[in-house]
Amino acid sequence: MAHATGEAYLKPGVLPHMWCPGCGIGTMMGAMLRAFEDLGFSNTDTVVVTGIGCTGKLDDYLLTNALHTTHGRALAHATGIKAFQPRLNVVVVMGDGDSVTIGGNHFIHAARRNIDLTAIVLNNLNFGMTGGQASGTTPDSSLTSTTAYGNPERAFDICALAQAAGANYVARTTPNHGWEMQELISQGLQHRGFSLIEVVSPCPPHYGRRNEMRETSAMLHWIRDRAVPVERFEALTAAQRHDSFPVGVLTRRDEPDFNARYDLVRARAGYRQEDVAT
Repeated sequence: MAHATGEAYLKPGVLPHMWCPGCGIGTMMGAMLRAFEDLGFSNTDTVVVTGIGCTGKLDDYLLTNALHTTHGRALAHATGIKAFQPRLNVVVVMGDGDSVTIGGNHFIHAARRNIDLTAIVLNNLNFGMTGGQASGTTPDSSLTSTTAYGNPERAFDICALAQAAGANYVARTTPNHGWEMQELISQGLQHRGFSLIEVVSPCPPHYGRRNEMRETSAMLHWIRDRAVPVERFEALTAAQRHDSFPVGVLTRRDEPDFNARYDLVRARAGYRQEDVAT
Protein backbone atom coordinates (compact mmCIF):
# COMPACT_ATOMS: atom_id res chain seq x y z
CA MET A 1 0.00 0.00 0.00
CA ALA A 2 1.32 3.45 -0.93
CA HIS A 3 2.31 5.76 1.90
CA ALA A 4 0.11 8.80 2.48
CA THR A 5 1.48 12.11 1.21
CA GLY A 6 -1.29 14.52 2.19
CA GLU A 7 -0.95 16.31 -1.16
CA ALA A 8 -4.69 16.12 -1.82
CA TYR A 9 -5.20 18.73 0.91
CA LEU A 10 -2.55 21.18 -0.36
CA LYS A 11 -3.17 24.00 -2.82
CA PRO A 12 -1.11 23.56 -6.00
CA GLY A 13 2.11 25.56 -6.14
CA VAL A 14 2.22 26.67 -2.50
CA LEU A 15 5.52 25.01 -1.60
CA PRO A 16 8.09 25.83 -0.37
CA HIS A 17 6.31 27.21 2.68
CA MET A 18 7.07 30.52 4.39
CA TRP A 19 8.18 29.28 7.84
CA CYS A 20 11.76 29.71 9.00
CA PRO A 21 14.27 26.87 8.53
CA GLY A 22 14.09 24.61 11.57
CA CYS A 23 10.60 25.74 12.63
CA GLY A 24 8.38 22.74 13.38
CA ILE A 25 5.21 24.09 11.75
CA GLY A 26 5.97 22.64 8.33
CA THR A 27 6.77 19.25 9.87
CA MET A 28 3.52 19.34 11.81
CA MET A 29 1.50 20.35 8.73
CA GLY A 30 2.89 17.38 6.80
CA ALA A 31 2.08 15.00 9.67
CA MET A 32 -1.45 16.40 9.99
CA LEU A 33 -2.23 16.12 6.27
CA ARG A 34 -0.90 12.57 6.08
CA ALA A 35 -3.10 11.71 9.06
CA PHE A 36 -6.10 13.20 7.21
CA GLU A 37 -5.34 10.95 4.25
CA ASP A 38 -4.81 7.81 6.33
CA LEU A 39 -8.16 8.40 8.05
CA GLY A 40 -9.99 9.09 4.80
CA PHE A 41 -11.04 12.65 5.69
CA SER A 42 -12.60 14.47 2.77
CA ASN A 43 -11.67 18.05 1.91
CA THR A 44 -15.26 19.19 2.32
CA ASP A 45 -15.90 17.49 5.67
CA THR A 46 -12.74 18.89 7.28
CA VAL A 47 -12.38 22.35 8.81
CA VAL A 48 -9.02 23.76 9.89
CA VAL A 49 -9.33 26.78 12.21
CA THR A 50 -6.38 29.09 12.85
CA GLY A 51 -5.74 32.25 14.83
CA ILE A 52 -2.96 34.82 14.60
CA GLY A 53 0.77 34.16 14.67
CA CYS A 54 3.11 31.93 12.69
CA THR A 55 0.61 29.05 12.79
CA GLY A 56 -2.09 31.41 11.51
CA LYS A 57 -0.61 31.20 8.01
CA LEU A 58 -1.28 27.47 7.78
CA ASP A 59 -4.79 27.76 6.36
CA ASP A 60 -3.35 29.60 3.33
CA TYR A 61 -1.86 26.30 2.13
CA LEU A 62 -4.93 24.08 2.44
CA LEU A 63 -7.67 22.75 0.19
CA THR A 64 -9.99 22.05 3.11
CA ASN A 65 -12.60 24.26 4.67
CA ALA A 66 -10.73 26.85 6.72
CA LEU A 67 -11.52 29.66 9.11
CA HIS A 68 -8.89 32.27 9.95
CA THR A 69 -9.88 33.95 13.21
CA THR A 70 -8.65 36.60 15.64
CA HIS A 71 -5.84 36.25 18.18
CA GLY A 72 -6.71 33.85 20.97
CA ARG A 73 -10.21 33.10 19.67
CA ALA A 74 -9.64 30.10 17.40
CA LEU A 75 -11.08 27.63 19.91
CA ALA A 76 -14.18 29.75 20.47
CA HIS A 77 -14.91 29.79 16.73
CA ALA A 78 -14.15 26.07 16.43
CA THR A 79 -16.53 25.30 19.32
CA GLY A 80 -19.32 27.06 17.45
CA ILE A 81 -18.61 25.09 14.27
CA LYS A 82 -18.60 21.72 16.02
CA ALA A 83 -21.64 22.49 18.17
CA PHE A 84 -23.69 23.47 15.12
CA GLN A 85 -22.34 20.84 12.70
CA PRO A 86 -21.17 17.78 14.68
CA ARG A 87 -20.45 15.69 11.57
CA LEU A 88 -17.48 17.87 10.57
CA ASN A 89 -13.88 17.03 11.42
CA VAL A 90 -12.72 20.20 13.19
CA VAL A 91 -9.01 20.82 13.78
CA VAL A 92 -7.60 23.92 15.48
CA VAL A 93 -3.96 24.88 14.89
CA MET A 94 -2.50 27.46 17.30
CA GLY A 95 0.73 28.67 18.83
CA ASP A 96 1.42 28.92 22.54
CA GLY A 97 0.63 32.63 22.50
CA ASP A 98 -2.63 32.10 20.66
CA SER A 99 -3.80 29.08 22.67
CA VAL A 100 -2.93 29.62 26.34
CA THR A 101 -1.56 33.17 26.65
CA ILE A 102 -4.00 35.34 24.71
CA GLY A 103 -6.60 32.55 24.49
CA GLY A 104 -6.16 30.81 27.82
CA ASN A 105 -9.76 31.17 28.95
CA HIS A 106 -11.12 29.69 25.72
CA PHE A 107 -8.63 26.83 26.02
CA ILE A 108 -9.81 25.97 29.54
CA HIS A 109 -13.47 25.97 28.58
CA ALA A 110 -13.01 24.00 25.34
CA ALA A 111 -11.35 21.28 27.43
CA ARG A 112 -13.98 21.58 30.18
CA ARG A 113 -16.80 21.22 27.66
CA ASN A 114 -14.94 18.29 26.11
CA ILE A 115 -15.96 19.56 22.70
CA ASP A 116 -15.14 16.97 20.04
CA LEU A 117 -12.33 18.72 18.19
CA THR A 118 -8.58 18.34 17.90
CA ALA A 119 -6.31 21.18 19.04
CA ILE A 120 -2.71 21.13 17.80
CA VAL A 121 -0.54 23.63 19.67
CA LEU A 122 2.89 24.55 18.33
CA ASN A 123 4.71 25.63 21.47
CA ASN A 124 7.78 27.63 20.41
CA LEU A 125 8.16 29.16 23.88
CA ASN A 126 7.59 32.78 22.80
CA PHE A 127 5.54 35.05 20.53
CA GLY A 128 7.48 34.21 17.38
CA MET A 129 5.78 36.30 14.69
CA THR A 130 5.54 39.58 16.59
CA GLY A 131 9.14 39.88 17.76
CA GLY A 132 9.98 37.17 20.26
CA GLN A 133 8.15 38.47 23.33
CA ALA A 134 7.67 36.24 26.39
CA SER A 135 4.55 34.09 26.36
CA GLY A 136 2.82 31.98 28.99
CA THR A 137 5.08 29.03 28.13
CA THR A 138 8.46 30.82 28.12
CA PRO A 139 10.74 28.94 30.56
CA ASP A 140 11.81 30.88 33.62
CA SER A 141 15.11 32.79 33.31
CA SER A 142 14.89 32.69 29.48
CA LEU A 143 15.81 35.73 27.45
CA THR A 144 13.19 37.23 25.15
CA SER A 145 12.61 40.65 23.62
CA THR A 146 10.54 41.57 26.71
CA THR A 147 12.68 39.78 29.32
CA ALA A 148 16.17 41.00 28.47
CA TYR A 149 17.53 39.99 31.89
CA GLY A 150 15.66 36.70 32.18
CA ASN A 151 11.99 35.72 32.50
CA PRO A 152 10.94 35.98 36.18
CA GLU A 153 7.66 34.10 35.68
CA ARG A 154 6.80 30.41 35.78
CA ALA A 155 5.59 28.77 32.57
CA PHE A 156 2.31 27.02 31.81
CA ASP A 157 2.42 23.27 31.24
CA ILE A 158 -0.08 23.17 28.37
CA CYS A 159 -0.72 19.44 28.67
CA ALA A 160 -1.24 19.59 32.44
CA LEU A 161 -3.71 22.45 31.93
CA ALA A 162 -5.70 20.40 29.40
CA GLN A 163 -5.65 17.35 31.66
CA ALA A 164 -6.90 19.31 34.68
CA ALA A 165 -9.63 21.02 32.66
CA GLY A 166 -11.05 17.69 31.45
CA ALA A 167 -9.66 16.90 27.99
CA ASN A 168 -10.25 13.33 26.83
CA TYR A 169 -6.96 12.96 24.95
CA VAL A 170 -3.67 14.72 25.69
CA ALA A 171 -0.32 14.07 24.00
CA ARG A 172 3.00 15.81 23.46
CA THR A 173 5.65 15.45 20.77
CA THR A 174 8.45 17.35 19.00
CA PRO A 175 9.65 17.77 15.39
CA ASN A 176 12.35 15.22 16.23
CA HIS A 177 9.57 12.61 16.46
CA GLY A 178 8.03 12.97 12.99
CA TRP A 179 6.34 9.58 12.57
CA GLU A 180 5.28 9.50 16.20
CA MET A 181 3.81 12.98 15.70
CA GLN A 182 1.66 11.72 12.83
CA GLU A 183 0.45 8.80 14.93
CA LEU A 184 -0.43 11.03 17.90
CA ILE A 185 -2.33 13.44 15.63
CA SER A 186 -4.16 10.50 14.06
CA GLN A 187 -5.14 9.19 17.49
CA GLY A 188 -6.34 12.63 18.56
CA LEU A 189 -8.44 13.01 15.42
CA GLN A 190 -10.14 9.69 16.11
CA HIS A 191 -10.64 10.13 19.85
CA ARG A 192 -14.05 11.51 20.78
CA GLY A 193 -14.01 14.63 22.94
CA PHE A 194 -11.42 17.39 23.27
CA SER A 195 -8.01 16.23 22.02
CA LEU A 196 -4.77 18.17 22.50
CA ILE A 197 -1.49 17.47 20.77
CA GLU A 198 1.28 19.80 21.91
CA VAL A 199 4.29 20.05 19.59
CA VAL A 200 7.29 21.57 21.38
CA SER A 201 8.75 23.39 18.41
CA PRO A 202 11.91 25.44 17.77
CA CYS A 203 11.86 29.20 17.11
CA PRO A 204 15.47 29.63 15.97
CA PRO A 205 15.28 33.33 14.91
CA HIS A 206 14.01 34.58 18.27
CA TYR A 207 14.11 32.15 21.18
CA GLY A 208 17.10 30.17 19.96
CA ARG A 209 19.40 33.10 19.15
CA ARG A 210 18.62 34.87 22.40
CA ASN A 211 19.35 31.74 24.43
CA GLU A 212 22.77 30.65 23.13
CA MET A 213 21.38 28.48 20.31
CA ARG A 214 22.31 30.50 17.24
CA GLU A 215 22.14 27.53 14.87
CA THR A 216 18.86 25.80 14.05
CA SER A 217 20.37 22.39 14.79
CA ALA A 218 21.34 23.53 18.29
CA MET A 219 17.73 24.24 19.21
CA LEU A 220 16.50 20.97 17.70
CA HIS A 221 19.10 19.13 19.79
CA TRP A 222 18.15 21.17 22.89
CA ILE A 223 14.53 20.03 22.54
CA ARG A 224 15.49 16.45 21.66
CA ASP A 225 17.68 16.11 24.75
CA ARG A 226 14.86 17.21 27.05
CA ALA A 227 12.08 15.07 25.55
CA VAL A 228 11.68 11.84 27.55
CA PRO A 229 9.17 9.06 26.70
CA VAL A 230 6.35 9.23 29.23
CA GLU A 231 7.04 5.75 30.65
CA ARG A 232 10.64 6.73 31.46
CA PHE A 233 9.64 10.19 32.68
CA GLU A 234 7.28 8.75 35.29
CA ALA A 235 10.19 6.81 36.81
CA LEU A 236 12.35 9.94 37.24
CA THR A 237 12.77 11.77 40.53
CA ALA A 238 11.52 15.35 40.89
CA ALA A 239 15.08 16.62 40.54
CA GLN A 240 15.61 14.61 37.34
CA ARG A 241 12.36 15.94 35.86
CA HIS A 242 13.39 19.57 36.34
CA ASP A 243 14.94 20.12 32.93
CA SER A 244 12.93 17.61 30.87
CA PHE A 245 9.37 16.93 29.73
CA PRO A 246 7.39 13.78 28.85
CA VAL A 247 6.42 12.94 25.27
CA GLY A 248 3.78 10.47 24.12
CA VAL A 249 0.18 9.94 25.22
CA LEU A 250 -0.34 11.56 28.64
CA THR A 251 -4.12 11.14 29.02
CA ARG A 252 -6.74 8.96 27.35
CA ARG A 253 -10.29 9.15 28.71
CA ASP A 254 -13.73 8.27 27.35
CA GLU A 255 -15.92 10.84 29.08
CA PRO A 256 -19.04 11.94 27.13
CA ASP A 257 -18.31 14.83 24.81
CA PHE A 258 -20.15 18.14 24.45
CA ASN A 259 -22.50 17.06 21.65
CA ALA A 260 -23.45 13.80 23.39
CA ARG A 261 -24.44 15.76 26.49
CA TYR A 262 -26.43 18.26 24.43
CA ASP A 263 -28.25 15.45 22.62
CA LEU A 264 -29.73 14.54 26.01
CA VAL A 265 -30.79 18.15 26.57
CA ARG A 266 -32.36 18.31 23.10
CA ALA A 267 -34.27 15.10 23.78
CA ARG A 268 -35.61 16.49 27.06
CA ALA A 269 -36.64 19.66 25.23
CA GLY A 270 -38.61 17.64 22.69
CA TYR A 271 -36.46 18.45 19.66
CA ARG A 272 -37.04 16.30 16.60
CA GLN A 273 -34.00 15.05 14.69
CA GLU A 274 -34.84 17.31 11.76
CA ASP A 275 -34.65 20.32 14.11
CA VAL A 276 -30.99 19.58 14.81
CA ALA A 277 -28.29 20.70 12.35
CA THR A 278 -27.20 17.94 9.96
